[in-house]
Amino acid sequence: MNEVEINDNSFLRQFETTVQGHLAKIEYSSQERKVFLTKLVIPEGVSKEGFKEDFIKAVLNTIQEKNLRVVPTSPEIAGFLRKNRQYKGMLPIGIRI
Repeated sequence: MNEVEINDNSFLRQFETTVQGHLAKIEYSSQERKVFLTKLVIPEGVSKEGFKEDFIKAVLNTIQEKNLRVVPTSPEIAGFLRKNRQYKGMLPIGIRI
């Protein structure tokens, strides 16, 4: 896994990183110790192998450090959680993917 540096832009409610000169982001909203990951935006010009997975992992690790739960409403992030069961414990009780 390549290390991805994450910036939590709370004003725009998005996790951001710069890759190949472009801004990649995951938009979110938060409510009662839960972070709803609503949209994944990776610029079209990004061709870096495995970047999307590394970016999602870095964001999930950032959320986990804050002891928050995650609710993936973005299909790409829900699919990632389905494949990577080690993050299943971050889901709120009653949420299944």
